[in-house]
Amino acid sequence: MGLDNPLHIAFLVVILLLVFGARRLPEIGRSLGSGMREFKQSITGESQQQEQSALTAAQQQPQPAPPAQAPVALPATPPAAPVEHQQQS
Repeated sequence: MGLDNPLHIAFLVVILLLVFGARRLPEIGRSLGSGMREFKQSITGESQQQEQSALTAAQQQPQPAPPAQAPVALPATPPAAPVEHQQQS
């Protein structure tokens, strides 16, 4: 008996939603994922220097400039005169 049955997983998700709420679950998932990542790095001996060097290398590459667009000239039109409503008696 474990979590190999999809019904068990669905039941567990419903319980988690009731206990923590829908807003809190993504935050819990992110923190759990980062904790597992840090644990894996500490076990394998990988350092964050490899990740940081990859990030700095990506940041140092020049980003292509967006194509320049000519400014669009709007026609100069005078403002419309206010319309006066006349009441008929």
